[in-house]
Amino acid sequence: MKIGILGTGRMGVRLAIMYSEAGHEVVLGSRHPARAAGIAEKLDHPLLTGGGYRGALEAPVVLPAIFIRDGLLDQLEDMRERLAGKILIDITNPFNDDYSGFVTPWTTSGAEQIAVRLPRTRVVGAFKNVWWEVFDAPDFGDRRSDVYVVSDDDEARTEVIRLGAGTPFRYLDAGALVNARTVERMTLLSGELGTRYGFFPRMNYALLGEPWTPGQADHTVGPLIA
Repeated sequence: MKIGILGTGRMGVRLAIMYSEAGHEVVLGSRHPARAAGIAEKLDHPLLTGGGYRGALEAPVVLPAIFIRDGLLDQLEDMRERLAGKILIDITNPFNDDYSGFVTPWTTSGAEQIAVRLPRTRVVGAFKNVWWEVFDAPDFGDRRSDVYVVSDDDEARTEVIRLGAGTPFRYLDAGALVNARTVERMTLLSGELGTRYGFFPRMNYALLGEPWTPGQADHTVGPLIA
């Protein structure tokens, strides 16, 4: 799969590395193409190239790594026609400037705000619960930590989960896009807890539970990549 990433900050670059190492062709896009090209050249991965937003937007899957507080919604609206029909992986949490709270109310989420602006785009929320340093050292022992994937488009949600094969995370189908409200707030909580107990920013969630076996009460089990 070809993935276009918009933004060359700490999350954009880390996700570009992760997906290219998992075997996907990645275009790292920047408002300053020379910057993205320089980063890609330094990383020297055969599946990773750098350039402008235009090249990244040609991919069928686009991942903006831009904060809402930095104008993400308006930037995406300018790209509305080019994003129509594509899968958009929304990784952002609507943090304020000092990460002490959100710029969105409890009654919505960053992912839902994007979906309102881009009604013809297949919006999927993912990586919202993962802090940047986890990508550098994802091993927490004998199990992988989780990425919670949400969307109102079942096929797009499944496709994003499949894209995670070969990456160092377990991907869980976390249901409808409205659940981004919870996942985003979980990240706000983990940041507070991690700071209090000295983990920040290398911490993540992992859902614990007993394996389901035939004969137990029926459960609807969505796609999961371990």
